[in-house]
Amino acid sequence: MGAADGKNKSVPSLPVLHVLTGPTAVGKTEWALRWAERRGAEIVSCDSLLFYRGMDLGTAKPTAAERARVPHHLIDVGPVTDRMDVARYVALARAAVDGILARGRAVLVAGGSGFYLKAFFAPVADEVAVSAELRAEVAGLPLAEALARLRALNPHGLGTLDTDNPRRVVRALERCLASGRTLAELAAEFARQPGPFADCEARITRLEREPADLERRIEARVEAMLRGGLVDEVRRLRGEGLEQNPSAAGAIGYREVLAMLGGRLAPAALAAEMAKNTRALVKKQRTWFRTQLPPHRVIAADALRDETELFPA
Repeated sequence: MGAADGKNKSVPSLPVLHVLTGPTAVGKTEWALRWAERRGAEIVSCDSLLFYRGMDLGTAKPTAAERARVPHHLIDVGPVTDRMDVARYVALARAAVDGILARGRAVLVAGGSGFYLKAFFAPVADEVAVSAELRAEVAGLPLAEALARLRALNPHGLGTLDTDNPRRVVRALERCLASGRTLAELAAEFARQPGPFADCEARITRLEREPADLERRIEARVEAMLRGGLVDEVRRLRGEGLEQNPSAAGAIGYREVLAMLGGRLAPAALAAEMAKNTRALVKKQRTWFRTQLPPHRVIAADALRDETELFPA
C-alpha cells in the first residue's frame, strides 16, 4: 500500500524561466514585450551592455516607453566605469528572478549575451576566491613569466587554455595559486557543481532570420543609431569615463565612434565599419547558440504571427 502510494505522489514542478534569445537585430525586444504583456511577466535582461547607464542608442536599449509597458530588471544598473562580471550578474539575476516568482509573475529572460545566458542552464563560475593581494601580485607579470609559473603548477598541460591571451593566462594562474589545484582538477570540480538556476526549468526559444534579411536590419539599425545621436552619446560617455571600462568601450558602436573621434577612422566609413563588425558579432553568436545552448526551439522571426507561439503551453 505504501509503495503504491509513493508511486502516485506527484513531483512538484520547478519554477519556469522562459528564455528568449537570438542574434543581434533579430527582433527580440518587441516580441519579448508582447509576450510579457500578454502573460503579465517581468523581463530580466541578459544583454551585457544594458547594465550601463547612458549606453542607450548603441545598445538599442529598450526605451523608457517600452520599459513602462513591462517591468524590466538588470538595465541601468551602474555607470559606464562600473565593470560587470558573470558572478555579479548571477547574483543580480537570482535576486530579480526570486522577486518575480515571489510576486507570482512569469519570468522572461531576454538577450543574446552568451556567457550570461549560460547561467540560466549551466554553471558559469567556480567558487575559487582570489584575494586582492594575489590579484595585484599576478597582474603585473609579463605573459611569458605568467605562463612559466602556470606550466610549473600544471605539469600535465594547460588543456584548451588560450595561452596567447594574457587575461586568460593571468586568471588561470590566479585560480591555481588561490586554490592549490591544477586547471584539470578545477575543471572537473566545476563540471560537477550545479548551475545557479538548477532549481528552475529553462525553456529556451531562439529567434532567427535569413542572412539577407538580418543584414538589412543591421544596416537599418546602424543608420537609426547614428541619426538618433550615437556620436553625441559617445562624446558624453567619454566624459563620464567610458574608456576606463574596456568591455564598454570595446562594444560595437562605441569602439568605432571612439576610433572616429580619435582620428583613427574616417567619418564617412563609420556606418560601414559598425555594420561590418555587427555582422561579425552575429556570426559568433550563431556559432555559440548552435554549440552551447541545450535543446531548444528555433523560430523564424518573420514567420511569427502571435506572441503565444514563442512558448507554447
